[in-house]
Order: sequence, then C-alpha cells, then structure tokens
Amino acid sequence: MKITRLFKDFFESEKIGGFLLIICTIISLLLANSSFSNDYLSIWHYQINKHSIEHWINDGLMAIFFLLIGLELEREIYIGELSDIKKASLPIFAALGGMLIPAGLYLLLNFGTDTQSGAGIPMATDIAFALGILSLLGNRVPTSLKIFLTALAVIDDLGAILVIAIFYTDDLNVLNLSTALGIFAFLLILNRLKVRNLIPYLVSGVVMWYFMLNSGVHATITGVLLAFAIPFGNGDKKSTSYLLQHWLHKPVAFIILPLFALANTAIIMNTDWHYALTHHYTLGIALGLIIGKPLGVTLFSFVAVKSKLCKLPDDLNWKKVIGVSFLSGIGFTMSIFITLLAFSDEEHISNSKIMILISSLIAGLIGLLYLKAILKKNEVEEIEP
Repeated sequence: MKITRLFKDFFESEKIGGFLLIICTIISLLLANSSFSNDYLSIWHYQINKHSIEHWINDGLMAIFFLLIGLELEREIYIGELSDIKKASLPIFAALGGMLIPAGLYLLLNFGTDTQSGAGIPMATDIAFALGILSLLGNRVPTSLKIFLTALAVIDDLGAILVIAIFYTDDLNVLNLSTALGIFAFLLILNRLKVRNLIPYLVSGVVMWYFMLNSGVHATITGVLLAFAIPFGNGDKKSTSYLLQHWLHKPVAFIILPLFALANTAIIMNTDWHYALTHHYTLGIALGLIIGKPLGVTLFSFVAVKSKLCKLPDDLNWKKVIGVSFLSGIGFTMSIFITLLAFSDEEHISNSKIMILISSLIAGLIGLLYLKAILKKNEVEEIEP
C-alpha cells in the first residue's frame, strides 16, 4: 500500500513527539518531587494578564494543537482514509466503541456521584503517544495498520472535542459565542470566495479564539473550526491547508505538546500517593483505558464487519486490530486535558493524572508487546511524492 508524503511527515512528527512527551513527563515528575519543587511549580503558576502560564498553555497553545488535528481530519475526510464511506466505516465504528465502552465502564463506578463528570477522561486517544509506541516496531507495521490507528485516533479526538463542547461548557455567554460563530461564518465566506491568503484566516482565528475563550465554550474548539474554514482546494502541496498543516507539524510536536506535558504532569507524589489509585473515579479511568478502550474498539469493529457495514483491509486481521486497540488506551494528553475540564478539585485532578499516566503506560506496554509478538518483518512502504 502506498503512503502519501504528508501522512509520512505527520506520522514521523507524531512519533518523535511521542518520545518527547515521555521525556518531558519524566523530567516534570522528577522536578516536581525534588528540592526544586517550589521553584518549578511556581513557573507554571506565574500570572500573565490574570492567567497562569499553565492556563495560557492549556487554553491558548492547545488551540493550535487542535488546529493541526482539525487539518488532519479535514484531509482524511476529503482525500484520505475517511473519503470513502467503506474505508471510513471501520475506524468510525472502532472509535465509537472506543468512546462509549470506556465512558460506560467509568459511569458504572461513578454514576450519581460528584465525579461522574469524569466520564470523558478515558474516551480519548493520544495520537502522538500511540503512534510513537507503534513506530518502535519499525517496518514490522503494515501501512494499513498505521492509517487505521491514525484515523481511529483522529476520529477519537473529534469525539473528545464534541464532548468538551457539549458537556464541559461553563455558563454560556451568548453574545461572545455568537460573535465567535459570526467570525467563523465570515471565514467560510472567504473560503467560498476562494481567498487563499492565510493571513486573514489566522488573524480572524485569533479574534475568534478570544471571543470563544469568553463565551463559556472551551477556547480550543476554535482550532477545529478554523481548520475547516481554511481552504483545502485539491489538497496538493500548493493548497493553503497543506502548507499550514505541513508547517504546524514541528511546532506542535516539539514545542506545544512538550510544554503541555511539562505543565500538566508537575505532580507532587506524596508517600501515600498509591491511595490515589483506590478511588472510584481513578479506578474508572483505569478500567476505561486499559479494558474499555480495547474492548470497545475490537467489539464494535467486529460487529461492524460481521454485519457487512465495513470490511477489514486485506493486510489487516483481528490480531492486529486487537493490538492497536490496546494502543488506543493511551489517553495521556487528551485524557489530562479533559480532566482539567471535568474536575475543579485539585486532589481529584492530581489523582486522575497519576492514574492516567499509569493506565496509559500499561495499555501502551500491552499493545507494544502483543504487536511485537504477532507482527513479522515487512518491506518498507512505498511513498508517493
């Protein structure tokens, strides 16, 4: 199977980004629990214009991350794996199962409690981490498996974005939301008028972000809206969407996500930290990521194929799908992101982060070892120019 150059670049940047996330997480945990702890934590709590640096990263820089995800999703829909309904059906059903089953298992332990709002935490997949782990297997991995995991993770993130927009919205400011959506409509008109210059889109995107930030809807939604307003054209190397997506790969992988990891994994591990793993909400996170994700992805995929709603690509089989389903249990970035929206209590947030890290590590190791056992050496994929 051929693989496009842009997908190759995306996969490579996410792979390296995944390794960086691991390094930054380890560094952040070590510093937060060292003699430099107070100084290190004060960096992220330093106020700039009434907001902490951590807040600016989570609400500002992460909007750029969602812009990249939106651009990748747009490409998949127009000319990629999701452009054909038969090809798209498998990762769509897989992602649906990978969201519903984990949320259901979480609610099984937390429904009716003050932590039921955390149901969205185990629903998401961290693209960078998942692809980074998959890349450790080198040319054992068939192209269709890379594409399946990428499409699954992108759809998964879209689902997480919808969950954020619908369920994690604060008091709504209708005027600010209307203004933000009005700017989005203006950008769609520019698109229809075939305006290809990026400047009006980016400037308007910043203004839209400001009004979305003050609307009650999470500001990072702006990134996805902006992605679908930017002209796609025929998707070639000269298209506006391609140029922006290509340019964003490295800043997102090497700057934004590492900063997010550093700021949000500065967790102080007390001597009794292991008690954090025994709460209903932390057990719900573990159950969702380690068991719910692989169960949901595999079960929904199997039912969809057996119902003839879609079919497995020729070089995929159920053993490979099961392996990837465990990698989808690596929540990390998106799970931590939703944790910050779901809970306001610092203890809940800290305990949830600890369990997300542990559960993502377990899911990733299971997926890696399982795939290593079943995959044979393959020839390196042919890359389209």
